[in-house]
Amino acid sequence: MSIISQLKKSLPKNIIISGDENTRPFECDGLSVYKQKPLAVVLPNEIKHVKKVLEICRKNKTPIVTRGAGTGLSGGAMPIKDSVVLGLSKLTEVISINPVEQTAIVQPGVRNLAISEAADEYGLYYAPDPSSQIACTIGGNVAENAGGVHCLKYGLTVQNIESIKIMTIDGHELVFSREDEGLGLLALMTGSEGLLGIITEITVKLTKKPQLAKLVMAGFDTVRDCANAVAEIIRNGIIPAGLEMMDEFAIKASEDFARPGYPLESKALLLCELDGSEEFVNIDIDKVLSLLSKAQSVRVSESEEERLLLWKGRKSAFPAVGRISPDYYCMDGTIPKRHLADVLEKINDLSKYFSLRVANVFHAGDGNLHPLILYDAGIPGELEKAEEFGNEILKLCIEVGGSITGEHGVGIEKLDAMCYQFNDAELDVFHQIKAAFDPLSLLNPGKAIPTLNRCAELGSMHVHHGDLPHPELERF
Repeated sequence: MSIISQLKKSLPKNIIISGDENTRPFECDGLSVYKQKPLAVVLPNEIKHVKKVLEICRKNKTPIVTRGAGTGLSGGAMPIKDSVVLGLSKLTEVISINPVEQTAIVQPGVRNLAISEAADEYGLYYAPDPSSQIACTIGGNVAENAGGVHCLKYGLTVQNIESIKIMTIDGHELVFSREDEGLGLLALMTGSEGLLGIITEITVKLTKKPQLAKLVMAGFDTVRDCANAVAEIIRNGIIPAGLEMMDEFAIKASEDFARPGYPLESKALLLCELDGSEEFVNIDIDKVLSLLSKAQSVRVSESEEERLLLWKGRKSAFPAVGRISPDYYCMDGTIPKRHLADVLEKINDLSKYFSLRVANVFHAGDGNLHPLILYDAGIPGELEKAEEFGNEILKLCIEVGGSITGEHGVGIEKLDAMCYQFNDAELDVFHQIKAAFDPLSLLNPGKAIPTLNRCAELGSMHVHHGDLPHPELERF
């Protein structure tokens, strides 16, 4: 009996999708240049169905790719050949909210924004706010350790969850909590990209809504002046709720798309949000304004509507750039803040070298870059050129002491870059951890952790921990 027949025999038929055309919507995630149709898709609406899928796939040695809303940008939810996609988007129950403990217990298919909507009546919200928060699910956020524009002050997903329940490949339920002593398995599972277990329940930390939030928008004549302002704000002990930066390309695209009122004459834009009590917000606003002497224009939001509109422009940057080019490739790397200006200048040099435009929009406060490389997949060789450009950016991040990802994960996109950042011994530890949880390698196999053979094949391209200078960058 085929695995599809076994699934249909054991599960409600209305949660199983099979056939080439029917499974096509699930052939990729937000990284749509790579596609693979699965054998079948199962969309359980009860946890017991998850356990049954694991049982059948384990018995048949069939790979399982877990999927949330499919908004990921690294190919982490892309099916592999002859796999079953386990979609958790129907597990949408907000199980409980505890306003005293300031926590909520939710299923993995609950949308990020829906948590804040459910907690609103208690004056609480869920702080991590990815740009895709209207659609992305909390289960996917945990799998990728997602961030957002407010992660500087309030942290990434890993700092905002109290515990998670997972189901192992053997169907056993485990609970990992922040209160556990020892190995820190809660942190290990956060960002594990579906390689170690299936997330079935999350207890998130809720945050009290601030009394006041104001946004400072500053335009600069140069990217370097803007980047230096970021460093000055942090150096002076100010911790903004959000500290975002956009270059000229991103400013114009976002203004055309969302009409937030950005200064089109600026070469770089800084968005700095301060929140808390009215007294301390106003004190911090004055401090920030005193550090923006090189800004050509400064504006402070005067209402909640204005603040949200200014953020709307930043959060709309990805679709805004998408209107300009047939295709774009969104990168994700993290660097020490002191290197922001130098790295952005080198990205501009790379843009000229590859003859591909790039829009820079990123979480400046924690150095998480999101360069958007524009290309046309209809032109032979342009996709490969965009990928090479992206690879050079990731090498650059490593060379200045950063990382190949901040919040998008590794997936299939950054497998080669993992070889640049980690040596063989370190990668071997990753493989051992994977084997401890999933000895048959059925959970999202081939993602996130490259084989040692793959790294060996990269040969002289292999770079470890910031070896400088990189020979490719000597072209500049």
